Amino acid sequence: MSETVETTTQNSTITIPSQLWSDPVGYIQQHQEVIISVCMDLVFAILILVLGWLLAKFIAFLSLTIMSKAKVETTISRFISNIFKYFILAFAVAAALEKVGVQTASFVAIIGAASFAVAMSLQGSLSNFAAGVLMLIFRPIKIGELVEVSGKQGVVEEITIFTTTLVTVDNKMIIIPNSSVSSGNITNFSRMEFRRVDFVFGVEYGSDLKKVKETLVKIFNEDPRVIKDKGITVVVGALNTSSIDFTCRVWVKNADYWNTFFECNEKVYNAFNAANIGIPFQTVTVVNAK
Repeated sequence: MSETVETTTQNSTITIPSQLWSDPVGYIQQHQEVIISVCMDLVFAILILVLGWLLAKFIAFLSLTIMSKAKVETTISRFISNIFKYFILAFAVAAALEKVGVQTASFVAIIGAASFAVAMSLQGSLSNFAAGVLMLIFRPIKIGELVEVSGKQGVVEEITIFTTTLVTVDNKMIIIPNSSVSSGNITNFSRMEFRRVDFVFGVEYGSDLKKVKETLVKIFNEDPRVIKDKGITVVVGALNTSSIDFTCRVWVKNADYWNTFFECNEKVYNAFNAANIGIPFQTVTVVNAK
């Protein structure tokens, strides 16, 4: 009968064969088949994990490539490829556990028993996942579009299972949970083909309004980016305390919005100076009391 040595720790007692202490080489030789079998199982389990990880990356890349060639929208293709990757990884982990002797049936039962607690603790992540699925179905935003969500504005860089990544115009990365994106207001600046550019130009009181209007209309008519079929609006919008404000509205293609806005502001300033149209500005009168 083999003797054993009991080693007591703070929480449990570990039984160690006495032969392992007195004659470790002999113990290993006596149980080498079992030890080799356990080591081989561990090696195979690690190999399964490594191959599973490589296979998951390959399948994700392959599915993304196939869907890109099929002209599937980038948002959908990336989302589906991520689901493939995580599914294969989960399968690889289960196979590796079974290889080292963990019964997957009992493992699944344990997961099922703990699922309620996990769901409660991860309800935020689950809501982000559900929001990601809804965004995939209804597609309020797409990769490459300029949007404003949760008070943040930027170009959509990526939509994953749990988060949406934006890149701002000054190249900052913003990561927003999908639940925040879907539950709030979404402003999409890129979805429509045309956008209206609004201007407000102030002129001095006493200016020739007809001359001002003709100058503004000429500038917009000469700009090839302005879509003339949609009309050009130039009207007196307000009579302020120190200026007469002209409201101008023109339509351009979405991609021309900002260039039209900036360049027309400069053109109006130069045209007003050339036509001797006064532009009001704030002045301060200093009275020297004696």
